[in-house]
Amino acid sequence: MLRRDFRWLLLGQTTSQFGAQISGVAVPLLAVSALHASPFQAGSVTAAGTLAFAVIGLPAGAWLDRVRRRPVLVASDLSRAALLASVPLLAWLGLLRLTHLMVVSLLIGVARVFFDVGYQSYLPTVVGEQRLIAGNSALETVRASGQIAGPGLGGWLAGRLGAANVLGLQAVTLTVSAVCLLAIKAREPRPAPRSGLPPLPAQIKQGLAFVARSPVLRALALTSAAGNFSFAVASAVNFIFLVRTLGLSAAAIGLVLATGSVTALVGAALTPRLARRFGSARIIWLSLAVTGPAALLGPLARPGWSVGLVVAGAAAGELGQIVYAITSVSLRQRLCPPELLGRVNATMRILIMGLFPVGALLGGVLGERFGIRPTLWIALTLAALSPLPVYRALRRSRTAEDVTLIPS
Repeated sequence: MLRRDFRWLLLGQTTSQFGAQISGVAVPLLAVSALHASPFQAGSVTAAGTLAFAVIGLPAGAWLDRVRRRPVLVASDLSRAALLASVPLLAWLGLLRLTHLMVVSLLIGVARVFFDVGYQSYLPTVVGEQRLIAGNSALETVRASGQIAGPGLGGWLAGRLGAANVLGLQAVTLTVSAVCLLAIKAREPRPAPRSGLPPLPAQIKQGLAFVARSPVLRALALTSAAGNFSFAVASAVNFIFLVRTLGLSAAAIGLVLATGSVTALVGAALTPRLARRFGSARIIWLSLAVTGPAALLGPLARPGWSVGLVVAGAAAGELGQIVYAITSVSLRQRLCPPELLGRVNATMRILIMGLFPVGALLGGVLGERFGIRPTLWIALTLAALSPLPVYRALRRSRTAEDVTLIPS
């Protein structure tokens, strides 16, 4: 039964992730090309899609611990499908405006918060505790596969069909995902009666306190936040480095990015084997400790043959991050009490993603003040040091069975 249910889950995520990667190109193209958005307006469309994580992430996590997760996931898929379908409909009628696209992005972001937090909490019900790494690995393989083919196909389809119509295609893939979720037979445990639960603010506080009391969760939050922050700093200047410093064409940059996605795909597929070989807890910090220094090769690149150093550095970074992501999330899913998992997932996500806009802004300031290459050195050095907190927390543990979230 678990295998059958997971196949339905995987099929749904394969279609929705592929659709998301395709439409990820279509949204900015629609805003800029068809709706003539200014740079600020285009940025506002993107920001609208991520604002919900900061605003409702913690309440969503607490609420999801009160209910069964599958109905919420289905509702999230269907609501996003309806919102996306409204874009080509209004475009056909000649009524599409930039304001509508911003509102759609904002509401899709709200639905995505509930899906992302609920999905991480729902997976243990489908695959069981013993197969969490394999399950997360398969799902990350699907995501990485979409990153390889999706953006290029999305650009081609936007040129042939129109960017608005491509969003209609994602609406179809989200509907397929909802149908696949409905086909899953695994029954979720009955949530605790709401009458006996504390108020929502108190439940949010419980999730925050649980993370704060656990040395392992605190370490995972610090390591993940540092890695995401360093990526944000680098992202502010990375394309400038590739275009202006190295003189790469758009096609060459696409090849560099695709190489990283291929490495992520390979890493996701290899993660269960690596976890068995080195230990499901030890591989969490080891994956970053080994690949982080290799990522420092990138800023050494110069125009010419040494551009290969960027490719090697990006590939190493993607490999370490994907192995870390799968194994760290699997550990969290395995060890957190089910009644707290939604709140813990939401807390961790807010702590990790909250620093991204700050890092991007800082990267821009550092790039202006010190230059592009020094900014990349700073960002990648921080990434190389990021596994230190989780190393200290897990250095005596080989497998997840050796880990205690909150010491007695």
